[in-house]
Amino acid sequence: MAETRRKLSPVDPVWDRINREARQAVQDEPLMGGLIHACILHHKTLEKALSYRISAKLSSNEMSMAILREIADQAYEDSPALIDAARADLVAVFERDPACHRLLQPILYFKGYQAMQAYRVGHWLWDNGQHDLAYFFQMRVSEIFGIDIHPAARIGKGIMIDHAHSIVIGETAVVGDNVSMLHSVTLGGTGKEEEDRHPKIEDGVLIGAGAKVLGNIRVGHCSRIAAGSVVLADVPPCKTVAGIPAKIVGEAGCDQPSISMDQMFPE
Repeated sequence: MAETRRKLSPVDPVWDRINREARQAVQDEPLMGGLIHACILHHKTLEKALSYRISAKLSSNEMSMAILREIADQAYEDSPALIDAARADLVAVFERDPACHRLLQPILYFKGYQAMQAYRVGHWLWDNGQHDLAYFFQMRVSEIFGIDIHPAARIGKGIMIDHAHSIVIGETAVVGDNVSMLHSVTLGGTGKEEEDRHPKIEDGVLIGAGAKVLGNIRVGHCSRIAAGSVVLADVPPCKTVAGIPAKIVGEAGCDQPSISMDQMFPE
């Protein structure tokens, strides 16, 4: 019986830690008890908590929370990769954002993390041919979080979007793993061209606040884009680019700029 119980209830140290933080938060601030119980403590797994949080944030008179929750539950059941990405995103925010002190925070308060998980469900819908539902998710994410990500865009895991205001990611954009970006970043096109028209961001890239990366160009792995830059041409790996239009101004300065979050120009 004990062996069966262990198989049915696998150890999940991340979820266990989130629950400990939640219980401590309720103890420290009882007025938050209702929210924290609803979002965290009433759920047995991280995916169930995320399903609740996404549906609660995106629901409206046009689409009920119950329907949205069914959609998210189905997405997590059909695609375990979604929850793997959600965990990687959570750790990325915790490790890279100096304002994040608990794993609990992104789930409850950080719109960049919440919007990314809602996008992932929308992308699952898109891949399953449910384009109108995917567009609905895109619309609500844009309305609620101020982040506009086309559901066809392909985004890896370990993504950290800091402050997460006015982010735009176009339909044919591709973002690799372990990418960090700050607010007001655009991964867009350059006009009315069709088909493959948006940037390809490789692994480990750091994109500074207000940067615009436009067109079907490639930003090489572990490169850095300075705040306010407009990037219109390919960026080699492990370089720092800056300016309008952006030009190479030096090396990236470290092996993993998206993790170190160092935005200073190299000497």
